[in-house]
Amino acid sequence: MNAAQLEVRRMHPASALTNPLEGEVVWSPVKSLWFTSHLLIAIIGGWLTLSTGAVMLSCVFTVLTLCLGHTVGLHRLLIHRSFKCPRWLEYVLVHLGTVVGMGGPFQMLYLHDIRDWAQRHAKCHPFFTDQRPMWRDALWQLHCEIRLNHPPVFEIEREVRGERFYRFLQRTWMLQQLPYAVVFYLLGGIGWVVWGISVRIVVSLIGHWLIGYFAHNHGERDWHLEGHAVQGYNLPHLGLITMGECWHNNHHAFPDSARLGIKQAQHDPGWWALRALSCCGLITHLKLPADLPSRPERFPLNPNHTTL
Repeated sequence: MNAAQLEVRRMHPASALTNPLEGEVVWSPVKSLWFTSHLLIAIIGGWLTLSTGAVMLSCVFTVLTLCLGHTVGLHRLLIHRSFKCPRWLEYVLVHLGTVVGMGGPFQMLYLHDIRDWAQRHAKCHPFFTDQRPMWRDALWQLHCEIRLNHPPVFEIEREVRGERFYRFLQRTWMLQQLPYAVVFYLLGGIGWVVWGISVRIVVSLIGHWLIGYFAHNHGERDWHLEGHAVQGYNLPHLGLITMGECWHNNHHAFPDSARLGIKQAQHDPGWWALRALSCCGLITHLKLPADLPSRPERFPLNPNHTTL
């Protein structure tokens, strides 16, 4: 297999035995208890404190954290470095991504890169493929983690791992909810806290898992990655509610592109946010598919396909 095909910048083979196939799925207490506690609060407290204001707050804050935080700050910036911005803005975007509630910045780098690294192999453990029955995959992704027998070495670039702010976010990622909880309580009482924190976290985590599950099993493809254990799929009509993350076949084909919806009709709110920030002079060096190096394992499935 082509070595360049397997290259993920933060993952390096530890030995000749390094592989993504051998390992076991185990219960993750922190991950499981974090999700379960917010799920119970959301179900019970959400029903008891239901109000128009609380629901509106939850919707607005969910869109804000998922769009500017998760897809722009964590995914397109911290993980893929698909654009450049001032350091203060990077901190704000990554902070908002941490508030989504999936983990700290270092944890998100690892979770993304180990999955990306595994999927680029010809075979990998089912934990990385999202192709088990739906209930099994939900159990695995929301409550468990994988322990590979021969994992790669994960090494975060020096300029990121040395950042005191990111180290602080990693240590306190759960506590990042507290300032917002205080503000919500002062503005709208306990109902705003339940909907602005717990309901939002549950919706975000389940939504993230669902998009990953379907985007690796169903949909449309314009590109094929030869030799990859997992292919990404585009999910039409879901661009708006996924902040553009539903264009997963595009992302597999051009992982470092700042634009995920590369066709005119592929709605990509994350890209719209980047364009708006670019017009304000806050974003530069936006990477597009045409700016990225060729990949020998990438083949178009549609001969008339063009990128914008």
